[in-house]
Amino acid sequence: MVSALSNVPVHIITGFLGSGKTSLIHSLVEQKPVDEKWAILVNEFGQIGIDQAMFEARDDVVVKGLPGGCLCCQLAFVMQAALVNLLSRSQPDRVIIEPSGLGHPAGLVDLLRSEAFQGVVDVRDIVTTLDPRRLDEPRVVDHETFRDQLEIADAIALTMRDLSTAEQLSAAHAFVAERWPPRKWVHEADHGRLPLSLLLESDSAQRNAIETPEAHQPLPVPPSLDGGFFDVPPAPGTPQCETGASLGYASIGLRWHPSDCFDLDGLAAYLSELSRDVRVKGVFHTQDGWRQLNRADGTLSVTPSTWRQDSRLEIIAHESSSPHMPDADTLKEALAGTLQS
Repeated sequence: MVSALSNVPVHIITGFLGSGKTSLIHSLVEQKPVDEKWAILVNEFGQIGIDQAMFEARDDVVVKGLPGGCLCCQLAFVMQAALVNLLSRSQPDRVIIEPSGLGHPAGLVDLLRSEAFQGVVDVRDIVTTLDPRRLDEPRVVDHETFRDQLEIADAIALTMRDLSTAEQLSAAHAFVAERWPPRKWVHEADHGRLPLSLLLESDSAQRNAIETPEAHQPLPVPPSLDGGFFDVPPAPGTPQCETGASLGYASIGLRWHPSDCFDLDGLAAYLSELSRDVRVKGVFHTQDGWRQLNRADGTLSVTPSTWRQDSRLEIIAHESSSPHMPDADTLKEALAGTLQS
């Protein structure tokens, strides 16, 4: 039972869309002490849920995905139930929570420090990922959640170092240095790698005074879970489609039966042609095996995947980029053309 657990360390890895949170967590998992069991709770803005499919199945790391909203508002009641279940069933030595890139961490911290989890979990230093290139984008810098994710952070991991210029890195250090109180550390995560010691040596989080914004207040009526959590895949050749919109962003998610097989070259070519403003994440059964596809800032990467449950795709774009984002029917039709007969 959860009551048998005592002060399980909980680490929150937050950061804006596409800032490298999942890659950073992968690097931490690679360094996990052999005598520890970890639980990872991944929240995504999109309705389908991709990031949990990006983790390799293993006995000492349990991954739970919560798609379809923000942990502090739309999914607050679901998050509490999921974490209680995760702690009870898995009895982890450590928990890592990755909120949505549009999620505000203030409400999450409040929940973890509520009476329900008092003495059960110990919230450690909050780590926020920052892609230095985003400071060149006024739309991102002016976004309330982006700024609050940095304000609430105890420590900052500068990601995408290999893709940033020396000037962008210097500007990022200066931007963080302007925050008050000073962050405990700022680390340049080369190729998304963060030393595990920075996590293991962290203290209980000293949360900076940030109120949960109105847009992230808990919903008065809990949302339906229909369409957000999946046990049975859709029928072959008939993809399931889910759409969503909030906080100035829109998403389209598609999910296919695992027997549906895609032409990898055709799939990659179509996704590469989408506007660079559109964020793309997916895992697919292809003629070359199962592959992860990840596209940010117009660059598409393709890597092997151990996921076998289904093929799924999520695309996310800011409302100002909606003219460049295909509608759901167009997307389904285009991807149907990349299926092998």
